[in-house]
Amino acid sequence: MLVGEQAIVAALALPVVGAGLIALAGRRPNLRETITLATALALLICVVALLPQVLGGARPSLGLFSVLPGLAVAFKVEPLGMLFALIASGLWIVNSVYSIGYMRGNKEAHQTRFYVCFALALAATMGIAFSANLFTLFLFYELLTLVTYPLVTHQGTDKARAGGRVYLGLLMGTSIVFLLPALVFIWFLTGTTDFTQGGILADKLGPAGIAGLLALCMFGIGKAALMPFHRWLPAAMVAPTPVSALLHAVAVVKAGVFSVVKIIVYVFGVENLASAGAAQWLVVVAGFTILAASVVALGADNLKRRLAYSTISQLAYVVMAAALLAPLSLIGAVLHIAAHAVGKITLFFAAGAIYTAAHKTEVSELDGIGRRMPWTMGAFAIAALSMIGLPPAVGFISKWYMLSGAMATGHWAAVAVIVVSTLLNAGYFLPILYRAFFVAPDVGPLDHSHGEAPWPMVVALTMTAAATLLLFFLPDVPLALARQLLAP
Repeated sequence: MLVGEQAIVAALALPVVGAGLIALAGRRPNLRETITLATALALLICVVALLPQVLGGARPSLGLFSVLPGLAVAFKVEPLGMLFALIASGLWIVNSVYSIGYMRGNKEAHQTRFYVCFALALAATMGIAFSANLFTLFLFYELLTLVTYPLVTHQGTDKARAGGRVYLGLLMGTSIVFLLPALVFIWFLTGTTDFTQGGILADKLGPAGIAGLLALCMFGIGKAALMPFHRWLPAAMVAPTPVSALLHAVAVVKAGVFSVVKIIVYVFGVENLASAGAAQWLVVVAGFTILAASVVALGADNLKRRLAYSTISQLAYVVMAAALLAPLSLIGAVLHIAAHAVGKITLFFAAGAIYTAAHKTEVSELDGIGRRMPWTMGAFAIAALSMIGLPPAVGFISKWYMLSGAMATGHWAAVAVIVVSTLLNAGYFLPILYRAFFVAPDVGPLDHSHGEAPWPMVVALTMTAAATLLLFFLPDVPLALARQLLAP
């Protein structure tokens, strides 16, 4: 069994080695995809090996080198990073199974490049998850943007390239213009960027300075898709569905909200922010993002666009819950990272299955699709319930904690946002289910000559839908990690 430094090194190196082997096996698809699955499984084993140590209170660490005093490339496994690594490594296996069915079923070009970039994206994700300081997080955050750009532009069309420009421009632009100056200022102010329980900024700045620095960090994390820096996410929907799943569930947006929570807890410090009253503006911005994105989703006919704006809204839940600074809401924020991951990947898997089997992309085209593709739309229904926040799906638990935290702090505006947005969530998900199961096709009898998508896709979406239910009944591990995050 790998322990400590060994497991960290293996988790960082395995996806890179796998990417090289995938490239070498490019002309042999079966071997290439076997390597992909084997690498994903090996990564999950390495990550799981760290879990008992972290739950037991250990914090395995690894230092590589220092660039300047206080600026080191170093790794440390703490509860939040542990959860993020578990989510990303676990979903990589399922997404790889799905990708095999999707890429072959749609006869996609450049499949080797796709699998190579996917593996490199997971390597960057592990670096973000295990970062011991803001400097290391920033480096791997930027790397993740760069290695996912070829995935966004995979189709090679003018539309794909335009979407890629928006993706790269907004994500690199926000991090360089906002996050990098914040990083330099924090280092100059404190002499370190280490993630420290309770934060590193106590007594360093006044309330206005803390609020301004927090704004630089929050808007600098473009992957969290706070308005007005959210347009990259719908623009990136030109990518193949497995890439959309990577963006929305496995790595990219999760890296965003993970970074938000990590910086609030370990750089600013929950108590420091609360005493300065410096996060109230963030509650307002996140609340506006939740409601505005939900309204846009309500009017979107394209299924992936509706799901993209749903993601923007759901990410803002995490940001708002973290900004409330209450223990219950912070637990809800951490749980929602996991809940959204398994729920949203299921929704995108279902959208890709519908496209592959029925060549439909619009919500208005889905009449009767549930009769033709019951496994796919059944999984979609489970995930939709989770996004709305209804039992027995895990999204209910995370929303319950967020709502409880907002009520405990007397933040009734946040309570109203959660209630209203839940109704809006129902407003853009339930009509899809109604069309799929209760409305007959507009023209002619339902064609049963084509049923579900290729079996790897159906297996993958069934597994993630099952995980959405399982985490409702067995939330012990994410709950334990969330509570450890707040332990002194």
